[in-house]
Amino acid sequence: MAENRTPAQVWNEMRRGNDRFVAGEPSHPRQDVERRAELGHSQAPHAALFGCSDSRLAAEIIFDKGLGDLFVVRNAGQVISDSVLGSLEYAVSVLQVPLIVVLGHDNCGAVRAAIESQEEDAPMLPPHIGGIIKKIVPAVRRVTGATESVHIDADAVDASAVGREHLRDTVAELLKSSEVISSAIAEGTLAIVGANYRLVEGRAAADIVVGEIEAR
Repeated sequence: MAENRTPAQVWNEMRRGNDRFVAGEPSHPRQDVERRAELGHSQAPHAALFGCSDSRLAAEIIFDKGLGDLFVVRNAGQVISDSVLGSLEYAVSVLQVPLIVVLGHDNCGAVRAAIESQEEDAPMLPPHIGGIIKKIVPAVRRVTGATESVHIDADAVDASAVGREHLRDTVAELLKSSEVISSAIAEGTLAIVGANYRLVEGRAAADIVVGEIEAR
């Protein structure tokens, strides 16, 4: 674990970095030639970040981090898969990161596609895209209160509420599916922060926390 940082210390550092980014005063730390050379043979990231692959969610920029600071896993809509679980378990068990940040965002294309897929006469999606969208549909149904057999009006759905609900689903599935991660949280060596990123403001705000991130 990098310098034996606690989950609370790492999250507070990430919050400060995000504050600098929001203010337009990033410090761009650890991005020089010396840092590159230092990382040539090993890594000790401060945290793992699992987020949407949207081009506007560049993790190191949002949190004002440098080379080797974040172990980043991304896919469209930040949906859990075997490759995601394996990557995050590697970060926890081998790299010993004390924090996983699950990062969603507003105006997410995958969330919008999931909502539109529940309209009447919605076009058939390509199979691999459909597999992603299927993981978000339960959040759509809960937010709208519609049963599976009922079509919805996509324009009437609060996409931000669906995104927040899906973020909570993602964190819950991560805990349910990985004994490595749930055990580390139970032992107090790991925490998970589910955060929502607001594209225009640049703010990443914690929405759900599992484990201890408050300084004692």
